[in-house]
Amino acid sequence: MFKYISNYIYSETSGHFRDTLMNLAQGTREEGYADPAMGAQDAMILWEACQQKTGEHKNMMQMILCNKSYQQLWMVFQEFQNISGQDIVDAINECYDGYFQELLVAIVLCVRDKPSYFAYRLYNAIHEYGFHNKTVIRILIARSEIDLMNIRRRYKERYGKSLFHDIKHFASGHYETALLAICAGDAEDY
Repeated sequence: MFKYISNYIYSETSGHFRDTLMNLAQGTREEGYADPAMGAQDAMILWEACQQKTGEHKNMMQMILCNKSYQQLWMVFQEFQNISGQDIVDAINECYDGYFQELLVAIVLCVRDKPSYFAYRLYNAIHEYGFHNKTVIRILIARSEIDLMNIRRRYKERYGKSLFHDIKHFASGHYETALLAICAGDAEDY
């Protein structure tokens, strides 16, 4: 499976975007360890990467975001804020553009709070893109046995209406029935 995915990524993408996707696909993220001294050093590297915008600095940004543990990255993001005076997402949005920028922001948002990230993606797929079927189906099925309940909770907290309500409002027929079955709403959603 990895060979298929890596071949597809390699043939369909390019540049730092491709390198970052390949790094994520390899699944080499460290687990569970956070070192404050390394966090400060990594934050400085990220800050320099945003300032310099060279290929080498993009590689360093990609290596840190793809390989450091979530705990380490939490520390790095806080240190980045202390060093630069701005949030890492704002810095990425200022320094980069295109798919590479979107991917870096997605990584940061997933590290911070994965259910909120997927709630945001679902909301955009339903409201901003005229019910983008592929995105809705992919997220609901992929997250259904992992954290869909948390995603639903974040969705309701953030947007004031339940995911179940929005699916019911924007989908219809058998498609609506299937999505609602996957979503499995609470009693107040009906």
